[in-house]
Amino acid sequence: MFNSTNPMTRHAEILNDVVIKFAGDSGEGMQLTGSQFTNNTALLGIDLATFPDFPAEIRAPQGTLPGVSGYQLRFSSDMVFTPGEECDVLVAMNAAALKVNLKSLKKGGKIIANTDGFDSKNLRLANFPEGVNPLDDGSLGNYEVIRMDITKMTREALKEISLGTKEKDRAKNMFVLGFLYWMYNRDMASTVQFLKDKFGKKPEIFESNMKALQAGYNYGDTTETFTTTYKVEKAKMHPGVYRSIMGNQALAYGLIAASQKSGLPLFLGSYPITPASDILHELSRYKSFGVRTFQAEDEIAGITAAIGAAYGGSLAVTTTSGPGLALKAESMGLAVMLEIPLLIVDVQRGGPSTGLPTKTEQSDLLQAYYGRNGECPMPVIAASTPSDCFDAVYEAARISVQHMTPVIFLSDGYIANGAEPWRFPNANDLQEITVNFKAGLNPDEEKFLPYLRDEKLARPWAIPGTPGLEHRIGGLEKQNVTGNVNYEPENHQLMVKLRQEKVDRIADHIPEQKLDSGPTKGKVLVLGWGSTYGAIKSAVAELKEEGHAISHAHIRYLRPFPANLGAILRNFEQVLVPEINNGQLIRLIRDLYLVDAKGYHKIMGIPITKTELVAELRRYL
Repeated sequence: MFNSTNPMTRHAEILNDVVIKFAGDSGEGMQLTGSQFTNNTALLGIDLATFPDFPAEIRAPQGTLPGVSGYQLRFSSDMVFTPGEECDVLVAMNAAALKVNLKSLKKGGKIIANTDGFDSKNLRLANFPEGVNPLDDGSLGNYEVIRMDITKMTREALKEISLGTKEKDRAKNMFVLGFLYWMYNRDMASTVQFLKDKFGKKPEIFESNMKALQAGYNYGDTTETFTTTYKVEKAKMHPGVYRSIMGNQALAYGLIAASQKSGLPLFLGSYPITPASDILHELSRYKSFGVRTFQAEDEIAGITAAIGAAYGGSLAVTTTSGPGLALKAESMGLAVMLEIPLLIVDVQRGGPSTGLPTKTEQSDLLQAYYGRNGECPMPVIAASTPSDCFDAVYEAARISVQHMTPVIFLSDGYIANGAEPWRFPNANDLQEITVNFKAGLNPDEEKFLPYLRDEKLARPWAIPGTPGLEHRIGGLEKQNVTGNVNYEPENHQLMVKLRQEKVDRIADHIPEQKLDSGPTKGKVLVLGWGSTYGAIKSAVAELKEEGHAISHAHIRYLRPFPANLGAILRNFEQVLVPEINNGQLIRLIRDLYLVDAKGYHKIMGIPITKTELVAELRRYL
């Protein structure tokens, strides 16, 4: 069905690395187009990384600059750690999409322009001067411009379908996708199956998308303008079964795996908030695994429902972003006082207040550390890539359950919405999560002592309704061991110290910090956390190839830090800490280890790039 029927001889050029940016109005399906091309790429065993770029407005006026939605995909026959910086191909569905993204297109790159999106109305909405059309005025002379009236050709392909014009135009993204499948020598079976699954019960919509997809492929195949197609070979990756996965998906699967391994039913109490909402959506699909999802009326109800579930013996989770983390602060203090297992997932975004809802930032670290009243210590764990969300949140769940403490898990918008290949783990390779409920009073116990601690300083997990285990709950200070309400100064100081020491002792039960790359001693150590991982790894690799003594360490365990982190820091002359904030980890490092670390801070709602980081590191080398 999708084989070429054109007898023309075409040249197939082998490429090593390609970056494509899909851009158009938020209602034109650019995210769907990008994700379909991504899934198709992953199935071929090609390494990839993505960067979806959502507009901040829920529904900005069509054709305007604030309404542009983008999806950047880098795919390569080499290992990929970032979604790329300059694009090789820009798909611009209208004038605004071109204007917003042209600066990220490399000189000589291709522009696939939907000419219908460059009429006088769209040019005016994109703030081009009257009478100026970039497709005609010579300003794009440094690029290869492929002009396509995608709207007209899509309507022509669907002329026999009885849908209205508006409905037909929704298939434009499939026309573009079909053309790119042709351009990069792809089989379209994965998208065909996706369309069947999504629209199989809506025959006209299914047929319109299929016809548009085929029309785009045929356009490239039969038009004499195009004489070259491209191909990227399979990457050399570790053996295993892979799939493309987004960070929020991986996080949801990590929670399910922790639930299965621990034998605890999974409960999510959550209130929708960008960019964390997809975790709620994803987990709601897995009732067959004993998952219960509760969409609460607000952030406070979400976390308090999760606290109740933790009391009842569930693996309890609440998900949010920065503004919601602030609203949950009092309830997090309650969970710390009660010393129960609870996972608080914070998918960070730009702030303060509602800030930049769809843009990424790492600005909640200090809030995770200190953003509660009183002395209220909680472990903090962070993921570094989309696929790492699986392992990192699994580890956060293990620590929460085995140390009887709430844990904050940090992701961010870049990680949550980005995608990369993920190798399926073997369940037998996952670390055990042992759960010990207190079953009742021991023969030598006269009464239950709810704050009698084990060697980890963890208190017993007593399920309500267990005979003999009745005990007081609430946010008032507890007496040591008995759990009775107590206001004595000496007792309060003791309990504050015990709660802090319990968190500190977790350092004895987590792996030591390792270097990601580079020598154990040297001139410069780049110390990162979270989503700066790919940029740091790529920058350090480039400088190492030039012969520089430079190393990279990336921290997953942010509170407590690994026991050997201080020793690693002292082995280097300079420590640079790149962050997508105004300097937060660097303050903790300077405070705890008295190291004169230097910072590199970017607060633009977009990730740090390899190029800018290389330039910064050269100052220290």
